[in-house]
Amino acid sequence: MEVILLERIEKLGNMGDVVNVKPGFGRNFLLPQEKALRATKANLARFEAEREYLEQRNAENREKAATDGQKLDGTKVVLIRKAGDTGNLYGSVSVRDIAEHLEDKGVKRNMIVLENPIKTLGLHSVKVKLHPEVIVGIEVNVARSEDEAERQAKGEDVIATALAEEKADTEEANAERAANAVSMFEGDAPDEFVAPDADEAPAEETPAAE
Repeated sequence: MEVILLERIEKLGNMGDVVNVKPGFGRNFLLPQEKALRATKANLARFEAEREYLEQRNAENREKAATDGQKLDGTKVVLIRKAGDTGNLYGSVSVRDIAEHLEDKGVKRNMIVLENPIKTLGLHSVKVKLHPEVIVGIEVNVARSEDEAERQAKGEDVIATALAEEKADTEEANAERAANAVSMFEGDAPDEFVAPDADEAPAEETPAAE
């Protein structure tokens, strides 16, 4: 399907370009979102007649997006989720989850660029497209608690810390069990007692003379 782009579309072209797109992408996205027109002679003539207006509208939208972007750029979103000891989430963080926390800033789901759902704890960089020519970055802090989120924000790797603490606790418990085992046998045997060699056979008894 050939269409005329009414705005810049990433990986497709700029306003006024005539490009080939897959029919489904054109019918389901570009045309209903008024981002393009079918490349007919009538629409080509219409675009040329309205080009100046469209370019002015695009410039105004870009300027507004740039202003909004200054306020949004660097925003930190904290999401509390359940996760295992290795940091893998029981589920995932989606575009919808992020958009809900940015709704008061005018961010819609289709503005958030997230190639794959977030499935691990930690700090994640996410892009928000406010305009085809204005993209800003936000930080999504996924943690199991508010305290953990604060520690992550300060640069701490909470998963590595948790694993290190678990290892230390295990080593301490093993050392304590070993100490208890030793104490159980202290003082039980006299100093002069020598354990027989395991390989040494016991001496045969000599029968008493009648």
